Amino acid sequence: MKTLLDGLQLTPHDTVIFLGDVVDRGPDSRDCIDQIIALGQRCRVECIQGNHEQMMLDAIDGTMPIQEWLVHGGAETLDSYGKNFGVGGIKPDHVEFLRTWGDVVERPTHFFAHGNYLASRPLTRQPWRDLRWQSLKWHTPEAHLSGKTAVVGHTANKQAEILNLGHLVCIDTYCHGGGWLTGFDVTTGRIWQAKETGEFQAADLPPIKSLAALRF
Repeated sequence: MKTLLDGLQLTPHDTVIFLGDVVDRGPDSRDCIDQIIALGQRCRVECIQGNHEQMMLDAIDGTMPIQEWLVHGGAETLDSYGKNFGVGGIKPDHVEFLRTWGDVVERPTHFFAHGNYLASRPLTRQPWRDLRWQSLKWHTPEAHLSGKTAVVGHTANKQAEILNLGHLVCIDTYCHGGGWLTGFDVTTGRIWQAKETGEFQAADLPPIKSLAALRF
């Protein structure tokens, strides 16, 4: 994450929207949250809750068995805080910060969600299960009734390719599996990507693909 954020050369006038699953996707969840909090002192930051943030909070609240969270990436997250302390070792300010994350961020021409959406339902009435949990493999939605372009993550493309359907752009390029962590400037169509190895690259949004060309 640090490589990508450094490469963006952000200014106080910029807004960065995180699409969720910041936790459970590697060994440095604690540091990733610290980076986002620090970034909020430099520019505007908005965060969307993914299914992994939900699992983490559910485990902390006792509404999900902790073992279920641990086998889905929670063990690495807990390690980053010091696993000997259990969920009680997770920084309270991090927990409260995660609780502030919403489900949808809306802009004049785009909206942002973690996973998916229902095309025929207003953005204020979207089911949280679809927003956080539903994969594009299970359901690829049509254009949203608002006419706005959707930007989502969650459904990892194991070829590390950005999916551009015109009405929907998925930027989950399999970072946790060796692919890229992707940033997308919706105002210019510019893409920035970084790997754990420190590699960094920039490009333009790829051409629109048809549904028949979908590969995950």
